[in-house]
Amino acid sequence: MSGTNPADPVGEAFEAHRERLTAVAYRVLGSHADADDAVQEAWLRLSRQDPEAIDNLGGWLTTVVGRISLDLLRSGRARPTVPLDDRLTELTVTLDHGSAPEELVALGDSVGLALLTVLDSLRPDERLAFVLHDVFAVSHAEIGIILGRSADATKMLTSRARRKVRTARQSAGDRQRHREVVGAFLAAARDGQFERLLEVLHPDVKLTVDTPNGQFVTLGATEVATRARVAASAARGHTVTVNGRPGVISWSQDGIPLSLLTFTIADGRITGITSVIDPAKLALIDLPGPV
Repeated sequence: MSGTNPADPVGEAFEAHRERLTAVAYRVLGSHADADDAVQEAWLRLSRQDPEAIDNLGGWLTTVVGRISLDLLRSGRARPTVPLDDRLTELTVTLDHGSAPEELVALGDSVGLALLTVLDSLRPDERLAFVLHDVFAVSHAEIGIILGRSADATKMLTSRARRKVRTARQSAGDRQRHREVVGAFLAAARDGQFERLLEVLHPDVKLTVDTPNGQFVTLGATEVATRARVAASAARGHTVTVNGRPGVISWSQDGIPLSLLTFTIADGRITGITSVIDPAKLALIDLPGPV
């Protein structure tokens, strides 16, 4: 429900920008629900403004949506509440059976959701800067206003985010090396080798666990290594490819899915782990049967 009046010139002007604003918010936040909330909040703020005082409505709305999205993203890091339901149904999960490199490339490149997985490894400021500049061609000066930084500082931030995104995008050879990193992590988790865990985890690694009681985030190699028991049981599961990324699925003896782990890796270290252990969420994913 938009909340705008088509007969209202301001509402009509806003509706002309809604699609782009929603696209911006979704790529920054990674959630359709939060994107809709951000755009609706932008409309409420516009409705309290004098439209005659706004020279560039599109630019003004992009700035407002950017600020709202950044606030949501930052609060999501501290109090993770972003639902995954609207993304889980888009996952492609396939068992690893020694697929040919060209098949792996096709799988990874055919799924647009992979970019969101990469963006999840960025800090909030980096993610906003990269999305606005590289995806929507917003100037560094405009982005700097949202972030409270100079245009030059914003340009450096965007460049850093771009390097991370490029590093995270993989060739077929990278995928095999990434599987080896995941294998080392799972073996260390299973055997309780704390120091080895720290070696394969990036210092700023992010672990997101989706449980029946909500979504919980752990940041930092030491904390994630301490909680690596979440991966110990999965170490006895089967390796899978999740939207072109290495993962592990485990089942109960009755063949019921217990967990799905997905890993993001850069420069030979794990930068992100997503673990879905909520049965209701697992039911949303088209998962392969036990082997």
